[in-house]
Amino acid sequence: MLVLVANGLFGILVMGALLITKALHWGWAIALGLLAFAVGQGLATYLLQRKVKGAMEEVQRIMVEGQKRMQQKVKMWQTRPPGSMKDAQLEMERDQKRIVEQALEASKSLERFNRWVPLMEKQIATLRIQLYWSVKNFKKVDELMPLAVFMEPMMISVKLARLYMLESDIAEIEKFFKKQVLKLRYGQGVVLYSLMAWIYVQRNDLDKANKVLIEACEKMENEVVKRNREHLANNRPALFSNTGLGEEWYALHLEQPKMKQQRQSPFAKRHF
Repeated sequence: MLVLVANGLFGILVMGALLITKALHWGWAIALGLLAFAVGQGLATYLLQRKVKGAMEEVQRIMVEGQKRMQQKVKMWQTRPPGSMKDAQLEMERDQKRIVEQALEASKSLERFNRWVPLMEKQIATLRIQLYWSVKNFKKVDELMPLAVFMEPMMISVKLARLYMLESDIAEIEKFFKKQVLKLRYGQGVVLYSLMAWIYVQRNDLDKANKVLIEACEKMENEVVKRNREHLANNRPALFSNTGLGEEWYALHLEQPKMKQQRQSPFAKRHF
């Protein structure tokens, strides 16, 4: 907002100076004032976007490098197993928490753009939700939810999963789901549709679960979705499973794999 105001004043000053000095016809003075505003706004936006992108990439770098170190530790344990798998799991959880704390600290550098970049506060909240969610700090997630932007399928799925965890009314869950799927392009939202179907299965509402999967099959090609639809259509709800979706499914913290291993957060694979 401040950038807009500053460039507006700059354009007015240019226009005012030309009108007062009568250097140009009033029509040209207005045109050049508007041009000065547009050029200033474009340049400022470009420079700010570069700085914001750099700060975002620093957070991502911390996450990616941290995950690489953890993966190296897992590989080492595969050749030299730790004395206690429970202790090893606790160590990995502590490592994950340290990485997230470092990323959260780095995210503070983004706060200086709050007054200059539109919706910056929402972008920061969305970023921090991903970090807190990865270490199951649901209290912080809940605090930030009202500020976040839900555009990507994974972030939408996180919000839907949290509504389920909080035992929200099914009408509220359905309303959020139906609104969000309208944003998706063809081929998007495998996890989101699978999650909504899973929620219905947990509530033993197999008809609605089947309808969700039918809609999903019309919008995407995915073997897990197709297989689950066939199970429900043939009255085999016990065989319904989203585990074939892998990391993205487990990242929702609704189920755990049978063999617990350190996993890379799907949030670390993308640009924030």
